[in-house]
Amino acid sequence: MPSRTGSHRPASFGSSLPERALLLVLVLVFLQGSVLPLGAASSPDVSHQDKTDNHKVEAQGHNYTKKAFPVLSIDYHYIQTPFEISLWVLLASLMKLGFHLIPRLSSIVPESCLLIVVGLLVGGLIKLAGEQVPPVMNTRLFFLCLLPPIILDAGYFLPIRPFMENLGTILMFAVVGTLWNAFFIGGLLYAVCQIQPDNPSSLHQIELLPCLLFGSIISAVDPVAVLAVFEEIHINELLHILVFGESLLNDAVTVVLYHLFEEYSGIGTVSVLDGFLGVISFLVVALGGVLVGAIYGILAAFTSRFTSHTRVIEPLFVFVYSYMAYLSAEMFHLSGIMALIACGAVMRPYVEANISHKSHTTIKYFLKMWSSVSETLIFIFLGVATVDGPHNWNWTFVTVTVILCLVARVIGVVGLTYVINKFRIVKLTTKDQFIVAYGGLRGAIAFSLGFLLDPAHFAMREMFLTAIITVIFFTVFVQGMTIKPLVELLAVKKKQEAKRSINEEIHTQFLDHLLTGIEDICGHYGHHHWKDKLNRFNKKYVKKCLIAGERSKEPQLIAFYHKMEMKQAIELVESGGGVKLPAAMPSTVSMQNIQPKKPPPALPPERALPQLSKGREEEIRKILRSNLQRTRQRVDISYLCDRPNDARVQHVPVCFQITEMNNYLTVPSAPPDSPTITRARLASGKHTHLPSPDSVNLMDEFRNARQPEQDEDRGLMMKPPSEAKGPKRPEDAEGAKDQQRLMRCLSDPGPSADEDEDEPFLP
Repeated sequence: MPSRTGSHRPASFGSSLPERALLLVLVLVFLQGSVLPLGAASSPDVSHQDKTDNHKVEAQGHNYTKKAFPVLSIDYHYIQTPFEISLWVLLASLMKLGFHLIPRLSSIVPESCLLIVVGLLVGGLIKLAGEQVPPVMNTRLFFLCLLPPIILDAGYFLPIRPFMENLGTILMFAVVGTLWNAFFIGGLLYAVCQIQPDNPSSLHQIELLPCLLFGSIISAVDPVAVLAVFEEIHINELLHILVFGESLLNDAVTVVLYHLFEEYSGIGTVSVLDGFLGVISFLVVALGGVLVGAIYGILAAFTSRFTSHTRVIEPLFVFVYSYMAYLSAEMFHLSGIMALIACGAVMRPYVEANISHKSHTTIKYFLKMWSSVSETLIFIFLGVATVDGPHNWNWTFVTVTVILCLVARVIGVVGLTYVINKFRIVKLTTKDQFIVAYGGLRGAIAFSLGFLLDPAHFAMREMFLTAIITVIFFTVFVQGMTIKPLVELLAVKKKQEAKRSINEEIHTQFLDHLLTGIEDICGHYGHHHWKDKLNRFNKKYVKKCLIAGERSKEPQLIAFYHKMEMKQAIELVESGGGVKLPAAMPSTVSMQNIQPKKPPPALPPERALPQLSKGREEEIRKILRSNLQRTRQRVDISYLCDRPNDARVQHVPVCFQITEMNNYLTVPSAPPDSPTITRARLASGKHTHLPSPDSVNLMDEFRNARQPEQDEDRGLMMKPPSEAKGPKRPEDAEGAKDQQRLMRCLSDPGPSADEDEDEPFLP
């Protein structure tokens, strides 16, 4: 029986003699070089095939001389492209790692600035070595490979609630602000280029439409640059979503203006019809991109419903559907950025309800890694392309471009904020306006759009690229490096890292329902009303189609609670199970197997509730019911007896229902006497004329005790006339009735639902 260790030996190391002999023969054959070189057999390179043919010809001419087998050969051209890509990615990762290992440097210089400097150094070293700088900043490479991961990461993890609450402000900055910047910069640049016609220069050759095209390229805020800078200064959520949302949504305006001015730059004129078609094109590009992204997002969510048995491919559907949404939008010249944003925002709530927690972690970290590497490569490639690209420096054009970009941004933000604040509840302060205006950074999107210009139609393309690179460097280096000290100097509110609690979620949903109800009562169909309608439609129809199992019927609050519990369980496992959780976290009832059990503290004996019998409980209920059934009729009139002339007497009816009030001013009488005491009382002759009372009337006792004192102090009071001891006369009886009617009219408080009709008004 063969041993366990011998069974794992390779076949070439067999113990039998024939196997060893066969192995020796094979080694001798390879050493003699009787076979073709491995490189010629495996590599598709033509040069190897030529060498092999020459070797065969030599072997035919010289039958007795054979070339030795190459033990080691080098073929760099076969692996050049993937090897260089790996080197660039490795360089970007090492630079990012080194940047964060030096905390003093990261607190002064933004990461984007350092990466551009690294790109400049790499490009300069390649130039000094006499080699040609590779065209790394290719437009196809940027738009098809580097930009989609950054936008997908931003769209998938986009904070939907603050984004939708500030959507009107974001659209104003993205659409109206971008149009203002494009026409302001382009128009004034054309005016500057036409100055001094007596001294002809190259600027006089620039027409109006190329200037407007350049203005549309340079006016858009770049999302990559905004993300790189704003994530380091930790600005508050409102300002971050305003600037970042503007950089995402102005893509449609930039695409339409770019294609419109590029199309008509050769013709030289734009009619009113062309402007009208441009407006329609903007709507088609923006809404079409959103529609394409939403369709692919729904398809991704529907596909994830059936992945319960193949969890390993769940993250793949998120990436593939998102990338197909971007490519489909670019194929029809729609906004690919808006397609990615819509796809990520639509698919996320349904996909996360279907996939496992491991798949969610994979999606999260892979997107963060992919977007971080792409962002790093973009800034490095931007520095390399600056060294490589041909430049045409014109002091007037470049300086005026930088100044006009700053002036247009400030005027646009201040003017639009003045209009927006008339409709906002939370106004944008002067500090907020300054940060929004100062945070309008330009980046690689503007450079790539300028790189797309055809040199045959745009003779000033190199000057445009030089001005674009200058504006990018100015915004990234000057504004990016100074915005953090300015935020601290102005004491702008920063982002507070606070974990959401179940209590906060409950209050948020409560306020949403409350505001929706107020809008319904007022008849005003605001965004809370339509949000509630959309949530109802989503819960009734969409969730049932896109979420599998019972989770489609799970309320939002319960789903949030399960998510918090899962997060808490992960924290407990990672910390070893002994972490002390904050009070805002959910309870740990469902995690008893993770957290060590502790015996509950014993209750003190005095706080334990006594056990009551059913008879005793019913007796207590009867007492409470008899004493609390008419609580609204109780009135405190004790001050009437103490201060009858007090001003508060005027607010109380004169003829108060004493009989009704007596029900609440009585106490139980003393317990009945024993038979012995009763016989003694009968023998003494006391209380023989009255039965034993069931209760004692406090009002009668109090009135009888104070009757002599009150008779002296009382003034004129309205009271029923006392009966005369003598015989009654008819006129006296008639006068008493008239006075009684007068008192009834003066003191009647009106009908009451609690009064009995047969009850006499006066005692």
